[in-house]
Amino acid sequence: MRHYTRLSRQNYAIDLGLFPLGSCTMKHNPRLNEKVARMPGFADVHPLQPVDTVRGALEVINELAHWLIHLTGMHGVAMSPKAGAHGELCGILCIRAALEARGDARKVVLVPESAHGTNPATAAFAGYEVEDIPATAEGRVDLEKLKARLGPDVAAVMITNPNTCGLFERDMKAISDAVHAAGGYVYCDGANFNAIVGRVRPGDLGVDAMHINLHKTFSTPHGGGGPGAGPVVLSEALAPFAPAPWVVNTGDGFKLVEREEDEAEQAFGRLCAFQGQMGMYVRALSYMMSHGSDGLRQVAEDAVLNANYIKARLEDLMSPAFPEGPCMHEALFDDEWLKGTDITTLDFAKAMIDEGFHPMTMYFPLVVHGAMLIEPTESESKQTLDRFCDVMAELA
Repeated sequence: MRHYTRLSRQNYAIDLGLFPLGSCTMKHNPRLNEKVARMPGFADVHPLQPVDTVRGALEVINELAHWLIHLTGMHGVAMSPKAGAHGELCGILCIRAALEARGDARKVVLVPESAHGTNPATAAFAGYEVEDIPATAEGRVDLEKLKARLGPDVAAVMITNPNTCGLFERDMKAISDAVHAAGGYVYCDGANFNAIVGRVRPGDLGVDAMHINLHKTFSTPHGGGGPGAGPVVLSEALAPFAPAPWVVNTGDGFKLVEREEDEAEQAFGRLCAFQGQMGMYVRALSYMMSHGSDGLRQVAEDAVLNANYIKARLEDLMSPAFPEGPCMHEALFDDEWLKGTDITTLDFAKAMIDEGFHPMTMYFPLVVHGAMLIEPTESESKQTLDRFCDVMAELA
């Protein structure tokens, strides 16, 4: 019994310390969100209830949809996807439906090296051929090589911005313009949206589809007692092809538009049986409304500030993968500084556990050898960051 009790006390949680996992955004989940999600009518709502009994829930979904459209500068949003990869599939199927509607049988999706690993998997799952686009020495998309590959067979480019290296793709608008000129669409992986929310609207950069991980940017916990949530915001060109069902305000209340109705005649079908994860919707909307637009802008500013603070404190002891200029929401180091020591990234991560810290993301992104990807998130204090950096410096 003592053995298992001792093991249980070694469990790690957000209430004990930070999760420095890059590209995972394991941030504080406010108790306020949890209280609202447990309100009667939210906690006990059932997907098979008659629509007349869930008008309030539909209004919450509609309100959240408007927040997402406002924050991204997009035209529409599909709310039903359950998480990031599910959202990617939704966006790619919207793109395929739009191409089919104009009789265009394109077969290739381009994926830069700096994109998330689910991007090529999603494109392949949707039946496309996947081709890589190399990164520059700065860790960003090679614009000229991308332009050189564009042609009548390219359906879309899937790009992560800010990318997996923790860097903002400065050529994003030029990339979008080139892809559109070639007749393709631009899919943006929005997993790192917390680095730019309130600061940059993807719609202004020419993005056609982007999933938003509510369980990353808007604080809902990973899992949360069920699936996550990955709504997909869509450009004017793709919005008509969004999957059913969706919520509309009739003036007399809210209703779900189903596929068999005329309003959804261009929808590519259903992505899943029901509208989505109500608990995630409520938590995310609670987070948005308690912050407001200005507060969400500060979320991005603090996330970037915290990551750059860690990079500045550790760059003389460890080796930044891309030392030139600031990073975005995560600081990325490689294992160059460990060369000749017989110490590996894995050894260093285990030493962090010995010191009471959760390790950073290891060996990812794959384009960086022995990668150590650190994301402090916006919700950690300077005191916590200093304690973390002190331990990292001591181990180094």
